[in-house]
Amino acid sequence: MWKAAATKNYTGYFEAAIARLKTERRYRSFVDLERIAGSFPSAIWHAPQGPREVTVWCSNDYLGMGQHPAVIEAMTSAAARHGTGAGGTRNISGNSHPIVELEAELADLHGKEAALVFTSGYVSNQTGIATLARLIPNCLILSDALNHNSMIEGVRQSGCDKAVFRHNDLEHLEELLQAAGERPKLIVFESVYSMDGDVAPIRQICDLAERYGAMTYIDEVHAVGMYGPRGAGLAERLGVMHRIDVIEGTLGKAFGVMGGYIAGAASVIDAVRSYAPGFIFSTALPPSVAAAATASVRHLKASRIERQGQQCQVAQVKDALIRADLPLLATPTHIVPVMVGDAQACKAASDRLLEKHGIYIQPINYPTVPRGTERLRITPGPLHTGAHIEALVQALVETWKALDLPFSGLVLDADSQRPPDRRLQA
Repeated sequence: MWKAAATKNYTGYFEAAIARLKTERRYRSFVDLERIAGSFPSAIWHAPQGPREVTVWCSNDYLGMGQHPAVIEAMTSAAARHGTGAGGTRNISGNSHPIVELEAELADLHGKEAALVFTSGYVSNQTGIATLARLIPNCLILSDALNHNSMIEGVRQSGCDKAVFRHNDLEHLEELLQAAGERPKLIVFESVYSMDGDVAPIRQICDLAERYGAMTYIDEVHAVGMYGPRGAGLAERLGVMHRIDVIEGTLGKAFGVMGGYIAGAASVIDAVRSYAPGFIFSTALPPSVAAAATASVRHLKASRIERQGQQCQVAQVKDALIRADLPLLATPTHIVPVMVGDAQACKAASDRLLEKHGIYIQPINYPTVPRGTERLRITPGPLHTGAHIEALVQALVETWKALDLPFSGLVLDADSQRPPDRRLQA
């Protein structure tokens, strides 16, 4: 009796937590989707009324590599040869030849001496940043205000001093570097910021790092596979990869598989391998996943077709949205945010697009973005056709009219959309 009563009381805490999310319009619902290889961006929505075909417009499988025949073949053949699981952590029994090959491929991609693969991009940031900073005595971490949660958690878990510089604000960053004096410094920032779709001033940050003796760590998760002659990211496109100490990336977006990694000098990578709890105590990626990722990286190093196709479709989508006077946030990247500005309206728009038009775009609400900047985040890919784009715009226009949402055209300045709580790290 006592145990049952205690369990009931504790359950109330969790019910109250969920109720708060629902009251604040922040409760997240997941759509039951079935991806069909060879049919992307079409998928099957297992709706309450039964299965229905929909078009996916919010996938981070930016180039459709998750269904590429070479990637599928690499995964299936590796599973047939090696089995399904990794067998444990890499320190015990989970090290495999396919994962060693993958790390060599990633090091080559970024022009670095070594690379280290983790189970996800979140883990590679969280444990990578924390471990690097802890190994540097008296390290000060300088972190961009809009860095991803995984980077923020890595900074926190390092236990080191931190200073948060205003987003992409080089003057503020330099002020903080000057104030830090001679102590060791680590600058952590992203190349492409995934919610606003803007980019970092990478070359100028490298200039400041060299001037003030700071180490640099860049998150390229939304750029690897997408930019540069071989798909190594924005740093490659700018010709500055050699100036950045640690490059972090993911295998779960443009490469279409899963996992995360860091690449850098051999001693840096070996130190993280030897000290990072998130690496040491995590089961390794299965050989089949590593083999599929290697196939994808190799393909995108040699092929520009996917990148060119995607960039073409992104431009067409942006042009079509502007012509329709929809509130598009201007971005220089493949990320296309359509601003709504209210959590309830954003969820209603997403629901209507799915239920009435068969178009799947998840609502982006707080805490992913600040309150008042809720949006639909569209990610066009090379497999979206002109017919897909026409249907998307027609559906958005109908939804905006039905929900009485404002048509305001191109939004030029993301900062004007940000209330004070945008500085989530401060």
